[in-house]
Amino acid sequence: MTIGSPWSLADHGRRGRPALFAKKEAAIAVKEEKLEMEGEITESLRNRMFRITLDNGHEMIGYTAGKMKRYRIRMGPGDRVKVEVSLYDLDRGRIVYRLR
Repeated sequence: MTIGSPWSLADHGRRGRPALFAKKEAAIAVKEEKLEMEGEITESLRNRMFRITLDNGHEMIGYTAGKMKRYRIRMGPGDRVKVEVSLYDLDRGRIVYRLR
């Protein structure tokens, strides 16, 4: 092998064979942006879902976040909550915090 040849030592893997499968870096997906809004629970629905009226007057359905289920945070009509809303579906949101 000569310097500058297409089969230089840098292109060889273990045991002197050409590296056919070079390691590629994995692309990290960018997290989707969420809107955080505050509102009040107006109605309790089934399966830990609630009807929420936001401060701007918009009404939506909110479901309980996983950590709130895990630690059994209780919510009921009249409670103020913080909701994460996806930009793709503004009629559903995830309740992430119960305000005092």
